[in-house]
Amino acid sequence: MFKEFKAFVMRGNVVDLAVAVVIGGAFGAIVRSLVADIIMPPIGLLLGNVDFTNLFGVIKAGTEPGPYRTLADAQAVGAVTINYGVFIMSVVSFIIMAFAIFLVIKGMNKMKHEKEEAPAAPTTKDCPFCFSAIPIPATRCPNCTSQLN
Repeated sequence: MFKEFKAFVMRGNVVDLAVAVVIGGAFGAIVRSLVADIIMPPIGLLLGNVDFTNLFGVIKAGTEPGPYRTLADAQAVGAVTINYGVFIMSVVSFIIMAFAIFLVIKGMNKMKHEKEEAPAAPTTKDCPFCFSAIPIPATRCPNCTSQLN
């Protein structure tokens, strides 16, 4: 049983998938940081000092009545909230990640098409009289001896 498991794990597809999951997780963390730390602060500043992580609506107050200054304060007292600011940041992260994946796939497709060689230029033509294949520079057909233009 161990031998079968080892054969399964060492197949190329499983190893490739494992590497993709690890790299994808790391890439996701980078994109989340890019959105939370680089992109959203200037957007929040342009919108009048809005902190997207603290955009929330209270559905039910917690053990202490509101208003709550931050999402962490609301969650600390057990308030039930709708965290639409975090949702907006997640949507922006998704769009950036989808665009990055699109660029990677587009680059891979471009490399794939570059590897395909263009068809070779023809080296023969057909004789208009006997329709046999002859070299392009030929001036007389070797099969029917017709003069070619």
